[in-house]
Amino acid sequence: MSQIANIPDSGSKKRLVIIGGGFAGLELAKKINKSHYQVVLIDKNNYYQFQPLFYQVATGGLEPSSISYPHRKNFQKNKNFHFRMCEAECVEAENKLVKTNIGDITYDYLVVSTGCDTNYFGNDSLKESTFALKTVSESLLLRNRILLSFEEALNAKDDKELREILSFVIVGGGATGVELAGALADMKKSILPKDYPEIDFSKMEIHLVDASPRLLFAMSEKASENAAKTLRGRGVIIHQDISVKSYNKPCVEISDGTHLYTRNVFWVAGVKPNSLKGLEETAYNRGRLAVNEFNQVQGYDDIFAIGDTALLISDNSPKGHPQVAQVALQMAKRLAKNLNNTAEGKSWDKFSYIDKGSLATIGRNAAVADLGKFRFGGWFAWWLWLWVHILSIVGMRNKVSVFIDWVWSYLNYDVSLRLFIRPKFNKMYKEE
Repeated sequence: MSQIANIPDSGSKKRLVIIGGGFAGLELAKKINKSHYQVVLIDKNNYYQFQPLFYQVATGGLEPSSISYPHRKNFQKNKNFHFRMCEAECVEAENKLVKTNIGDITYDYLVVSTGCDTNYFGNDSLKESTFALKTVSESLLLRNRILLSFEEALNAKDDKELREILSFVIVGGGATGVELAGALADMKKSILPKDYPEIDFSKMEIHLVDASPRLLFAMSEKASENAAKTLRGRGVIIHQDISVKSYNKPCVEISDGTHLYTRNVFWVAGVKPNSLKGLEETAYNRGRLAVNEFNQVQGYDDIFAIGDTALLISDNSPKGHPQVAQVALQMAKRLAKNLNNTAEGKSWDKFSYIDKGSLATIGRNAAVADLGKFRFGGWFAWWLWLWVHILSIVGMRNKVSVFIDWVWSYLNYDVSLRLFIRPKFNKMYKEE
């Protein structure tokens, strides 16, 4: 007999179970009227992660605690809210329950907001040999890899080994890849020569490999051109319209026949939705949950999907919406309003995405912005990017912490967060 998870009875209230506490899940949990619903949020982590700034943790620009926030603290003053740290294993729609590793959780309404994971496009060997950037844990691992490279460089036996250690290959020319490349270029210029005066950083190479014909493909052509020009001006070597064929350490083979020799490959090339077992195959389209304009999963009246894992195809979005934070937040707000309307006997409104624009930073004093008809870059776009991200971070302490770190870094060209903190054991630190 299955174990039942220990959650208080919902009484006369409907139980809303939300799987995933990212942008979409957290926003829904905040906006839902808890006088009408008992909300149960489940997540494998007990904290929210602000994904757009993972690269800053990886490059020592921010503390991990500055972009993370405990789920329970978010809802300390909320009644009828319960958080459980667990993993959803499958859904039994006929019994209206979610099976988790802590027991079964029944629901009246279920919302799937499980987000995405790294996509290796069928080349699973790359999962073991490269570094991803989709969680705070991966950010810390990547930070350790970067810092370890410079410590190893001090003991390089010859020039060939030194160049392998000091070469960084970033796979993926989206916002994360561009931002990570820009941050490394800033470190190379302003920070690393002071930390490691014995190393000749003219031998450090940063390669950005992108399978798309242009960087930041989801943004305008002007933004792409500005990003490429700025990165090249800062010494980043860009390989465009080219994919990675294989990585047999230390050799990266790319599709034009070029071989890059490095011990540091950072894979930020794509995403794939986290699927959930138990739902009918017809509920999925291209790996994402197909939803209607009310975010109901195809074939189900009481199961919804929002955020990156949801695919809404309509006249306004024939290919679905981009997998970005604004879509997730807007879906969550609309679904919360509709569920609140249900409890109040009101009708539902269809979801309609409003594109508020896109921003991407390329390093110090450089960013690109697509805001409606306005396309611009440079210093002003960079400051706009800073303020938008500070306002988006959860928690006043985190906002203040990030602001202080960024101001200090801007004035002094340095933040003293380059700490190499290793776990008791990890194969990364003892490779054969």
